[in-house]
Amino acid sequence: QVQLEESGGGLVQAGDSLRLSCVASGHTFSSHAMAWFRQVSGKEREFVAAISGSGGTTRYGDSAKGRFTISRDNAKNTVYLQMNSLKPEDTAVYYCAAALFILGTTLNEYRYWGQGTQVTVSS
Repeated sequence: QVQLEESGGGLVQAGDSLRLSCVASGHTFSSHAMAWFRQVSGKEREFVAAISGSGGTTRYGDSAKGRFTISRDNAKNTVYLQMNSLKPEDTAVYYCAAALFILGTTLNEYRYWGQGTQVTVSS
């Protein structure tokens, strides 16, 4: 059973930075692509960023390009999302997801999901 647990969310001001973490257990971490999605209440879950199992390939959604960086530490079974220059429109619940081998950008490509961590950016 794959388990993902996010942390690092909170309330920050516009322009601040925040780093999210997601610790994985129950699977061979390096065999799984990892991703971050986010969701605002009442809206569809949106792709933010993804990283391959080795960490050598990354993908970003349009909202994350130039401001967010995804990384992973396979020795710690952890994936990170460094978010800089945060904006009020970044306010959402951020979810960590895992997929065996596939480095996807859509919801249905990811089988395993965490419970989410709330990020709130005030103006």
